Amino acid sequence: MMAVERIFEGEDVAVVMASYGLCRTTGYKWLAKVRGRGRGKQCLAARKGTGRTPKLTRAQKSQVFRWVNGKNPMQHGFDFGLWTRSIVRELIFQKFNISLSVTSVGSLLAELNLTAQKPLQRAYQRDPEAIECWQRDTFPSIAKQSRVEGAEIYFWDESGFRADAVHGKTWAERGKTPVVNRPGQRQSVSAASAVNAKGAFWFATYQGGLTGELFVELLKQLMHRRKKSLHLIVDGLPAHKKKVVKDYVASTEGKLTLHFLPGYAPDLNPDELVWSHAKRTGVARRPLKKGEKLQDRVQEQLQKIGNNPKLVRSFFKHPSVAYISDL
Repeated sequence: MMAVERIFEGEDVAVVMASYGLCRTTGYKWLAKVRGRGRGKQCLAARKGTGRTPKLTRAQKSQVFRWVNGKNPMQHGFDFGLWTRSIVRELIFQKFNISLSVTSVGSLLAELNLTAQKPLQRAYQRDPEAIECWQRDTFPSIAKQSRVEGAEIYFWDESGFRADAVHGKTWAERGKTPVVNRPGQRQSVSAASAVNAKGAFWFATYQGGLTGELFVELLKQLMHRRKKSLHLIVDGLPAHKKKVVKDYVASTEGKLTLHFLPGYAPDLNPDELVWSHAKRTGVARRPLKKGEKLQDRVQEQLQKIGNNPKLVRSFFKHPSVAYISDL
């Protein structure tokens, strides 16, 4: 384009082309292109090569996207539940009789904005209709009732902590697995917590598994000096449904009401996000020191969460619990 510009300004073709180290006749070819009707110097601009004609049409690529996105190979007759490039390659061959290399399949998936990701795990016993009903009807009814009563809504859950648990990753030389020192003593502690969309947080620690009797004792601690009525949302753990629990709830004369989440749907409970945060940032990140007690560390960490209402409210911003509002 610079050569043509110089020629148009009056320089000799041979001189201009020689200055670029190119053949004189090339200059005349460029001029012929530029002087074509309705063209101009823009026809000399570099253009990306089209390359080989794709084996799959645009419609076929869209079909591959629909096969993979939100589905699993077992729905297409394979005996494996996770997508791989080889399985996608085989499916394309079965459906379109078109053979692609594994590398080409990888490029195709990238073109379709499909990436390899660690999937979230969901129990196959989940009832999508029950979950939808909870989000659309049940919880809004609970929220409406709580507003009428001037009551509060809390979500409850339990979890366990181990001193020898290691979460997350660290950096090391390729091929040499790093070693993380941790306590040899297998300390463990259980904890229960209740979380509110307005930023309130309650917790307690205990040893062993949860029983109906222990659940009642924890509920008594939660209700101690509480002025407002409480709607407590829990999961379907058997201890939550024991007769001793029902008797205690009845004895509160409406001050405490239990509501049960749909089965196999922990993602509906924001308190699960509390445990996820605690385990990613607690003992798993900084192992116990010599003589340090796990229960003390867990209590300290949960107390810090309770002292940070902004952090507590942030748990309710996760897409899986966006349905929650008792404001």
